[in-house]
Amino acid sequence: MRCVIAGGGPAGAVLALLLARAGIEVTLLEKHGDFLRDFRGDTIHPSTLQVLDELGLAEKFLKLPHRKAYGMTMVTDAREIRLASLRGLPGRYDYIAFVPQWDFLKLVASAASGYPGFRLKMNAEAYDLIREGGAVRGLRYRDASGEHEIRADLTVAADGRRSVLRERARLAPKELGAPMDVVWFRLPRHETDREDPFLRISSGHMMVAINRNTYWQLAYLIPKGGYDELVSGGIDALREPVAALLPWIADRTGQISGYDDVSVLTVALNRLRRWHRPGLLCVGDAAHAMSPVFGVGINLAVQDAVAAANLLAGPLRSGAPIPESLLHQVQRRRMPPAVITQTAQRFVQDQVISRALTRRFDPSVLPHDVTRVPLLNRLTRRFIGLGVRPEHVRSPKA
Repeated sequence: MRCVIAGGGPAGAVLALLLARAGIEVTLLEKHGDFLRDFRGDTIHPSTLQVLDELGLAEKFLKLPHRKAYGMTMVTDAREIRLASLRGLPGRYDYIAFVPQWDFLKLVASAASGYPGFRLKMNAEAYDLIREGGAVRGLRYRDASGEHEIRADLTVAADGRRSVLRERARLAPKELGAPMDVVWFRLPRHETDREDPFLRISSGHMMVAINRNTYWQLAYLIPKGGYDELVSGGIDALREPVAALLPWIADRTGQISGYDDVSVLTVALNRLRRWHRPGLLCVGDAAHAMSPVFGVGINLAVQDAVAAANLLAGPLRSGAPIPESLLHQVQRRRMPPAVITQTAQRFVQDQVISRALTRRFDPSVLPHDVTRVPLLNRLTRRFIGLGVRPEHVRSPKA
C-alpha cells in the first residue's frame, strides 16, 4: 500500500480522491458507518468550488441542494451592518455555497470510488501507528471484525482536532485559546422568514443563523466552558435569549424540548509546530484546528489536501521512498495560511466575540456598510472567498 489515510473528513477525502486520481493505491478509513452526522460547518467557499471545478465535479456539486450567499450581514439591536460582499471576486465563483457536509463528502467519496486504486473502509477506527526502523510504516485500526493492520509507505493523519494518530506520534499542538463554545440546534423555518444567513449580536449574546430551506441551523455562542451553567438554568436559559435575539422566531423556541435537542461544539484554536514524522503527515484539523470564525475550516482542510497531493503524488506514483524533507515542504507551504487565518480569527475572538459576550462591544463603531470602503472590501472579499495562498490542482491524472 502506498498511502493510508485516517479520517474521512474534507482533508482526508479530498486527498484520497486526488491520489487515487493520480493512479496511486490509497485506503481511506472512516470511523463512522456513514457521513450522516451533525457537522458544524457546511460552508463551501469559492476556493473549494474552484478545486471542484478543476476536478470536473462542480456541475455535480451544484446539483446538490444548496443555498448561495453573496455576502455577510451583522444584525444588531439598532441596525443591520453589511460586513462583506463576494461580488466581483476573481474567478467563476463569487458566493459561498451552504451544503450539508455529508453531501459534500459523499460526492468526493463517490468520485474517488471510480478509480481502481481507491478503497474506503467505513466503521474503521485508526487507533495506533506501526513503527519500524524509526519511521511510521502504516497504522492499526479496529472494526466490527476485530483489529487489523495496514502497512503503507505514507500514513496521513486527517482524523480531526482530537487526532489519535497525532497523539501516538507525540505531536502536541500549541493552544491559542478561544473565548467561546457553541451550542447548535435547529428550529423550523417559515417561508416568510428572511432568506440570508446572518450574525445576530446584542449585549451579552451572539448567534449565527444559517438558512437550511425548511429549518434554521442556529449557533448560540456561550462563554468558554459555560455549558454546564447554561444547563443548570433549565431549557428556558436557552429559549429566552434566542427569543430575545430573534423575536420573529419566538413562537418556535418551545420546540427545543430539552438539552438533548442541542449539540455543543467545544471550540479549539491550535496548531502543530511540526506536522510530520518519517512516514507520517498531519493535515486539516489534525495539523491546525480552526475557530468557527469566518467558517473557513473546511476550505483550509481542502487546501491542505490539494497542496499535499501536488507535492506527493508524483513521488508516490513513481514508487520512490518519501523523504521527510518532502513532508516538510507540505508544512512549509501550508503553515503561513494557517497562521495568518488563525491570527485573524484570534483578532475577531478578542475584539468582537469576547467583548460581546461580556457586554463590552459597541457595534456603532462599525460603518453601516463596510463594503463601501473599497480597500477594506477587497481585502475582506479575497480573505473570506479565496483565503491565503489558494491552491490549484496540479497533481497528475492517471
